[in-house]
Amino acid sequence: MTTNNLFLYYAKPLLSVLFSGIIGLTIHKIIFHFFISASTEENFIYPIYSLYGVFAILSLLIVAVLLKIKKKNMDTVGYAFLLLTSVKMVVAYIFLKPILETSNSKFEIEKISFFIVFIYFLAIETIVTIRILNNKL
Repeated sequence: MTTNNLFLYYAKPLLSVLFSGIIGLTIHKIIFHFFISASTEENFIYPIYSLYGVFAILSLLIVAVLLKIKKKNMDTVGYAFLLLTSVKMVVAYIFLKPILETSNSKFEIEKISFFIVFIYFLAIETIVTIRILNNKL
C-alpha cells in the first residue's frame, strides 16, 4: 500500500468521526443556547466541550485500532469492536460516577446530556465499523 493510499485508508473514517463529532457538538450547543440557561450549564461537573472531546478521542482511537486490525485479520474486527466498546463503557462509567453520586435535581440535565453524547458517539462508531466490515471505506 502506497503512502497516499495508506493516508486515505485512515483519513476518511477518522475524519468522518471527527466531523460528526463537531456537528453533534454544534447541534448540542445550539439546543442548550435556546432551551437551557447558561447558569445551569456552568454548574455542570463536565462541560459539554469536555464530553465531546473525551468521547471523540475515544472514538478516534477505536476506529484507528479497528482499521489496523482490519489490515491484519478482517475476521476479528467485530470482536475487537465489542471489546473496545466495552472498555469505552468502563471509561464512560468512571466519568459518569461523580454525576450519578449527586442527588441534586439540577444534574438531571447533565446526566441526560452525558448519555446523549455517549450514545451519539456509539452510533458513529457503529456506522463506521459497519462500513469497515462492508469494505465501503
